[in-house]
Amino acid sequence: MKEIADIIGAYNSALKENRKAALATVVKVEGSSYRRPGARMLVTDDGMLTGAISGGCLEGDALRKALSAIHQGENKLVTYDTTDEDDAKFGVQLGCNGIVYILFEPIFEEDEFNPIEMLKSANAKRENCVIATLFSLENKKQPGTVMLFREQEWLEKITDEISGSVKNDAFDVLKLKLSRFENYTLGEDDFEAFLEFITPPVQLIIAGAGNDAQPLAEMAHILGWEVIVADGRQTHCSFQRFPNARQVLIAKPDQLLSKIEIDGQTAFVLMTHNYNYDAALLNLLLDTNAPYIGSLGPKKKLIRMLEELNKTDQEYRIHGPIGLDIGAETAEEIAVSIIAEIKAVFSGASAGMLKEKKNPIHFYDLKRN
Repeated sequence: MKEIADIIGAYNSALKENRKAALATVVKVEGSSYRRPGARMLVTDDGMLTGAISGGCLEGDALRKALSAIHQGENKLVTYDTTDEDDAKFGVQLGCNGIVYILFEPIFEEDEFNPIEMLKSANAKRENCVIATLFSLENKKQPGTVMLFREQEWLEKITDEISGSVKNDAFDVLKLKLSRFENYTLGEDDFEAFLEFITPPVQLIIAGAGNDAQPLAEMAHILGWEVIVADGRQTHCSFQRFPNARQVLIAKPDQLLSKIEIDGQTAFVLMTHNYNYDAALLNLLLDTNAPYIGSLGPKKKLIRMLEELNKTDQEYRIHGPIGLDIGAETAEEIAVSIIAEIKAVFSGASAGMLKEKKNPIHFYDLKRN
């Protein structure tokens, strides 16, 4: 979601400067590629790029294609095939041994359902959603971003001919929480659709406003996570010390939970260095559906808290000691360890070394009916 938020911000700035823009989206990948379907980049007519559709090797050529789309005022699908050993002929030299399909959509401000408006809607709520993008590998027609779907609301610019089918498939994507491809027919033309499942950013609640919490808050902010810092100490818990936090709450444990809405992307980190505060908050959290609870400090501290709370049967829910084993010592290194573990948990990843992974780094065999 950080990429989406950055693109929205860049587009708003472009509007103020009367700049035209196009959105480049990876809609399909065959084989190996640096970015997967759903990666986006905004291109403005002065050559500014926001977001990324590759590791940097595609962006130069993509700039030219985006400017062409802006000038001609129509969507374009461009194929980059690097399975050919002579990929230098494309001028991009990817070396990825894959085929990448990029959709370029010029943005028209007067279109209330343009792709940026769809992204704004996706970014407006902490709710899962689906963005449907139609494209064709066979003909020139490229409908592009046609729907933003949530269970109770949607935006669409699509004919009634397939609207119901797309909504039904998007509903399935929401339930399964898995992006997928579908095929649809409009008139005499066949199209593929990338139905992208999008979650809100991680909401990181840091219980503790000590010096060691500062690098954790900053790293989370860089990732685009929404950071809330809470502590009972007014001298420590302030925006001056945590300038990029969304909220800074001076609160006791019971007050804290009343001010926060826990969802499927919420992570709690207990690091107040105050045993009683951590224990009281842990006791409350174990009665919620918080998907991630991490406790800083030694294992024996966690076990002691659970024994006193008479909740040793819930030890499995807690990541304690928190973080991955990377040999962290400093506050910054510990922050890296914690961030990496939270990311792995929410991504369902093993957190092992990539060189030992037998499957591709990015798995593109999305569900297709």
